[in-house]
Amino acid sequence: MLVNGTNLRSLYTGFNTAFQGGFAGVAPQYAEVAMTVPSTTRANEYGWIGQFPNIREWIGDRVIQNLELFEYLIRNRPFEGTIAVNREDIEDDNIGIYNPLMQEFGRSAAVFPDQLVWALLKAGFSTLCYDKQYFFDTDHPVRNEAGDIVSVSNTGGGAGTAWYLLDASRTIKPIIYQTRKPFTLVRRDREEDENVFNRKEFQYGVDARCNVGYGFWQLVFGSKQTLDATSYEAARVAMTGMKGDFGRPLGLKPNKLIVPPSLEGAGRRLLQSQLVNGGESNPWAGTAELVVVPWLA
Repeated sequence: MLVNGTNLRSLYTGFNTAFQGGFAGVAPQYAEVAMTVPSTTRANEYGWIGQFPNIREWIGDRVIQNLELFEYLIRNRPFEGTIAVNREDIEDDNIGIYNPLMQEFGRSAAVFPDQLVWALLKAGFSTLCYDKQYFFDTDHPVRNEAGDIVSVSNTGGGAGTAWYLLDASRTIKPIIYQTRKPFTLVRRDREEDENVFNRKEFQYGVDARCNVGYGFWQLVFGSKQTLDATSYEAARVAMTGMKGDFGRPLGLKPNKLIVPPSLEGAGRRLLQSQLVNGGESNPWAGTAELVVVPWLA
């Protein structure tokens, strides 16, 4: 292939088509547990995140819900990926080897939020959230009916492989995926570009700005206990009995059980087996959807 502007534009178009095909051909899983929040600045502040809004009977004047503010800031971070194509491969029409690579490049960009979101969820047993407690903790501060601070737990403890019970029916989610700039494919392929002039490399890269942070801890229960009927029931009882400030029931309905691949078998036996213990009906069959997440391995 003759290396000129026309052919290089055509080459970029082909690479971009492969990239977009890879990007569209995969189904990321991060939306199971994360809500996407668009960002228009360097960082977003989530001071409102400490309280669920409430509805009350209108008697007398309106009661303004002064949400308790928390200093919780998520700063966008830059991320990039770059591929170099050797000039001689272009001259020799040996570019077919790069199309699968560009497709995989697109796939990697599409699932990159998975890497951030699921890593943050895993770290929740030892990472602080907005209320200065670990995201999965026994001591989240909540006000009771009298307005006093009491401790509320969203973890089952334990020391085994972690699993998570989630109410995914709400618009809000336990994790925030904040996106400032999406991934797009760009190029450095002019003859005068330093990489071409000095190293015979035509470079194609992506970059984005985004980050993740913790949202409402009440919507997910994390446990490292053995995944069985006893620990699963305890998790459901804890979630369905969860109350917000001033004793208001949150009405949570846990409907997804999220597990790493190593717990897929236990999850299937728990949620999909109709009979247990040699013939007894399984009371937990169908009570939640099993979601197996490779990123939690």
